[in-house]
Amino acid sequence: MPQQQCGFRDAKVKKIYLDHVSSKPIHPRVLEFAKGYLKHGYGNPSSLYSVGLEAKRILEDARIKLAELINGENENSIIFTASATEANNLAIRGTALRNVSKGREVAASTIEHISVLNPMKELQKNGFTLNLIPVDSMGVVDLAKLDEVLTKNTTVTSIMYANNEIGTIEPIREISTTVHDKGLYLHVDATAAAGYIPIDVKADGIDLLTLSSNDLYGPQGAGALYVKPGIKLQPILLGGGQERGLRSGTENLFAVAGMGEAARMAKDEMAQEARRLKGMRDKLIEEIVTIEGAYLTGDPTQRLPHHASFRFEHIEGESILLNMDMYNIQVSTGSACSSKTLEPSHVLLAIGLKHEEAHGSMVLTLGRSNNMEEIPTIVKAVKETVERLRKLSPLSNKGVM
Repeated sequence: MPQQQCGFRDAKVKKIYLDHVSSKPIHPRVLEFAKGYLKHGYGNPSSLYSVGLEAKRILEDARIKLAELINGENENSIIFTASATEANNLAIRGTALRNVSKGREVAASTIEHISVLNPMKELQKNGFTLNLIPVDSMGVVDLAKLDEVLTKNTTVTSIMYANNEIGTIEPIREISTTVHDKGLYLHVDATAAAGYIPIDVKADGIDLLTLSSNDLYGPQGAGALYVKPGIKLQPILLGGGQERGLRSGTENLFAVAGMGEAARMAKDEMAQEARRLKGMRDKLIEEIVTIEGAYLTGDPTQRLPHHASFRFEHIEGESILLNMDMYNIQVSTGSACSSKTLEPSHVLLAIGLKHEEAHGSMVLTLGRSNNMEEIPTIVKAVKETVERLRKLSPLSNKGVM
């Protein structure tokens, strides 16, 4: 049983945080780099005097670091936003509305984040056609269906680089070829993938790409959109014309500077950190799939190096999350942005799971704070949690009558 009394966690039990896909702590080196801008970074980058020019220099330095992480053409290809959600909205709505004369169709995979799907559904209410591309049981986009669905009227197609709930990495280069043969522009949400696997927007054939500060161990409150030179967008936030006129509002200098430094660190340390995380991920998967009625979700090999996701028969994901928290281990049961609803994950339904199967999910995402010594503790907690919940479940033949 978990070490707790009266419903409270034992303060002596070490916390093991395994929900890095939904939020990451700011890295101490990033904080040290950026914290001075909380006190001294009050200049407006749009001002022409010295304090403003220094702020602009800091802003442009962060742009360079982001462009280098994804091999963008130059710093001018980076547009800063307040979040990845805003960047997704700018990419989708901005591209569709700016290019409406070329077509009124948009497309996305069935497993996209809701910050991609909801803007497309909003466009659909205003006369656009939304075409959804299915995925297979591993979460990989069906390339034949993609080719079938896209038309010359498809202005923007959005396919994520890797899925945040099941960890599957998509064949972006093949997808790009099809999109550019049949449609107009490819947008890629790289929020879950950036910093874990190499991304090269030029080699991958990506036109627009979303990044998140917090998902790179940077401060919350900043995101970015890569826009390939020559692509025109309609702004969705109007005002003073900052960010090349595409995103008005004074930039959050602390968050942007931190995001830039986090991108630099990710670029320099990605390969080594990915190898370390993959070893832990593989051990978790090896141990947890031995539990009766436990199944890995997502592609077993083409998956993010820090991502292990499962479903369990006859128990609810929310119960898993709460029971694991009693061990002071924080896990996820799907997308944090979808947790306000009681509906099963649209991602798990899209890969072919039944409603009752999709409800029993658990996602473990490793990060810099985790180490191999924690694996036995995590596995033991998962096994005890599943056993306890199954005994309580009326759906299980091991349930209490």
